[in-house]
Amino acid sequence: MQAIAINKTVNVESVMGAFAAKIDSAGFNAWIAPLNANICGNCLTLVAQNQFTADYVTREYGKTLANIAADFCLDVNISVRANNNVVVSANDNVVCEFIPETKTVQNKNGFDSFITSDENMFAVAACKKIASNESSFSQLFIYGPAGSGKTMLLDCICNTTNKNVVRMSGGQFVADFARSLRDKTIFSWKDFCRNCDMFIMDDVCALAGKRATMDEFMQLIMDLHNAGKNIVLTANGAPNSLNGFDRRIQSLFASGLVVDVATPNAYVRRSMLLNAGVDMTVANEISKQINGDGHLVNGVINKIKTYTELMGERVNMDVASRLLADVLNKTKTPLMMVKTMCEKMAISFDEICGNSRARRVVRARQIMMAALKASTNLSLTEIGNICGGRDHATVVYALSQIEKQKACDLILNAEIEDMIKLCK
Repeated sequence: MQAIAINKTVNVESVMGAFAAKIDSAGFNAWIAPLNANICGNCLTLVAQNQFTADYVTREYGKTLANIAADFCLDVNISVRANNNVVVSANDNVVCEFIPETKTVQNKNGFDSFITSDENMFAVAACKKIASNESSFSQLFIYGPAGSGKTMLLDCICNTTNKNVVRMSGGQFVADFARSLRDKTIFSWKDFCRNCDMFIMDDVCALAGKRATMDEFMQLIMDLHNAGKNIVLTANGAPNSLNGFDRRIQSLFASGLVVDVATPNAYVRRSMLLNAGVDMTVANEISKQINGDGHLVNGVINKIKTYTELMGERVNMDVASRLLADVLNKTKTPLMMVKTMCEKMAISFDEICGNSRARRVVRARQIMMAALKASTNLSLTEIGNICGGRDHATVVYALSQIEKQKACDLILNAEIEDMIKLCK
């Protein structure tokens, strides 16, 4: 009789009030309050807006809710709203469905379009394995400098696999996370990221220093891993060398297969130029004279193609030398190095080669000798001849003076490093 009497006075407000008294206020406001609650017979039904919310509430608060409901002689049932077209927001009754931005795929080629070098062979093989959905590793972390082909490998994976792929850049993840919080679509966004067979993120470095975003991303990676989903991540550095990431997430990144990719070597640069229709003689010569990354090679290809289209003539080596003067490496002679250093140090070449014993001239002359010694294979006699016909003993004395001063003069060290860079 007492149970029946209690049951007659039970209503949703009293039960929810009991929940609020037993659960911390932050957890109640974030997870319990937004649920639609109703009592039918001896069962309290809590309706969540999506499966993620229902699973989380069941896992974190299920036992507590059941114990409190038992005081009212009620059972608890946590379900998901049946109507998928209307999703109730966490704080009000507005529609809150996350709609991802559509993006146009630029590269629709497969792995055949990726020119493989010896340095990148292992990384390409790993990408092919994960694209075939036969990988035994939990996640693939690809790192390498800008222009090494990381994004192109991701294109190849997306164009080869037949599984459902969610792909985004690190910057897009940060923006979508902030947008979902602003628009109150966070739970729908969480479902969007998790409802896939493969999750791909290009440039995780964009998350550096953003604590809330990194915590959300870390939880996403663990959920995907526990669900047996494939994960592919890229960055400019190895996991343990990433700045702005704490040890937890560095360890998580390193827990799968970590592979590196190198910038294009001369063979890859030549192949890229030939595939773009550049004349073989020009391709052979240009590939030796540019040491840049894949982005620079693509820029060269675009410039050659545009010139051919606008001018209506093929690009030979004479035209290429003039057209690509800003990117082609020119061999620096020792004399050119000295003159360049003179300009940098605001001192005339005649003063360096003359007999002046002024302190600023002597200091500049000694710095140049040290820079030539460090950046070239010239003998000390050859260095002395370039710097105004100084003998071997004079160069030895100059270098010994520089070594003594470097031990206690940081500014001198920086000046010498700058001069060495000019000589290379």
